[in-house]
Amino acid sequence: MINVFKFGGASVKNADAVKNVGEIINLFPTQKTVVVVSAMGKTTNALEKLLDAWYTHQPDIYQYWNEIKNYHQEITTALFPDSSLKDVPGVAPILEQVEKQLDAEPSDNFDYEYDQLVSVGELLSTRIVSHYLNTRGINSVWLDAKKLIRTDSSYREAKVNWNVSEEQITKAINPCFQDNNRVVLVQGFIGATDTGQTTTLGREGSDFSAAIFAYCLDAKAVTIWKDVPGMLNADPKYFDNTVRLPKISFKEAIELSYYGATVIHPKTLKPLQNKGIPLYVKSFLTPNSEGTIIQPGTESDHEVPSFIFRMNQILISINPRDFSFIMEENLSHIFNLFHLFGVKINLMQNSALSFSVSVDDDRRKIEPLLQTLQENYAIRYNRNLELVTIRHYNTETIDRVTVNKEILVEQKSRYTARMVMRDLG
Repeated sequence: MINVFKFGGASVKNADAVKNVGEIINLFPTQKTVVVVSAMGKTTNALEKLLDAWYTHQPDIYQYWNEIKNYHQEITTALFPDSSLKDVPGVAPILEQVEKQLDAEPSDNFDYEYDQLVSVGELLSTRIVSHYLNTRGINSVWLDAKKLIRTDSSYREAKVNWNVSEEQITKAINPCFQDNNRVVLVQGFIGATDTGQTTTLGREGSDFSAAIFAYCLDAKAVTIWKDVPGMLNADPKYFDNTVRLPKISFKEAIELSYYGATVIHPKTLKPLQNKGIPLYVKSFLTPNSEGTIIQPGTESDHEVPSFIFRMNQILISINPRDFSFIMEENLSHIFNLFHLFGVKINLMQNSALSFSVSVDDDRRKIEPLLQTLQENYAIRYNRNLELVTIRHYNTETIDRVTVNKEILVEQKSRYTARMVMRDLG
């Protein structure tokens, strides 16, 4: 059976990291493996910066683009001495495609332009990694995910056409393993429409790509290789003394990802759960360690409290101007506006006269949303907040995260406590 490995940006951030990918693959010499690779290091962030500069007609766009090319050149030179980035098979057309886009005038559709430009990170990384594996004697085939994963045209959050994708994936990948290849290398994060326009599956969507390939190929398992020892009960950036979760259920993992846990992309788990395909989260630094397994059984879910932190929140309170009740008609209109502007609600709470939501404070989306809401409602909002979610909470865990905080909204259910807070002083 086929296994699916996913390597994120940190696992291919430099030449040593790419070599480590080869070493991990060699730990499984008889295994047929689909390897899904993200953009290298912080390339996606750099491409977003380039996109913004191009879209707003800043004069230094080629400085940003040259920095991205130089970063990939450094990795290429370290892997293939005396080689240019353009010498890597398949790279030259990618570079030409970007420069053609940068020389053109951006369209009015920012999300479309985003997908055409930012998707380049995965194309570059997989070309470099594939070339390296083949020079190491690890027979690999590079495939274009745009020809495999079929989506609609919801740019930046494309929805998968599962039937067409399954047909294209099985037709393309299964024959590769019959030709003495043991690795098929594909890009995460990207797909394409019926007309061949590049789409992306949402930020950090490479995990979802791995799940799509696993589902369509009836894979034995998916392994996501991270720079952490498994799935932790909190993000180490915000929390001391984190604990590894050795085993959790699909149900618990879906809850955690829904609330904002960043180890697993929220869309990743459903297709795996539907076919009972286990998901392993393991460290590429210590590949022989146990990591975390996500599987059907729920018996271990309650053993360790989990903490999820969403920073840079804005709490928006929406009130009818005529002091009428917040009813289904108001809520339907409000939800439609949030959907129209592409703003996801992280927490909501309503009273007779007010509907409050906590959302990510993305100024590009939030400012026009607020202006539109103010046409019909009285609006108040607070910025620079954080939303903390605790699964399997108790008094001690709540006290731990609320020190020197003012709680603006608090919600509790049997297993979950959520608080929107700001710093005091």
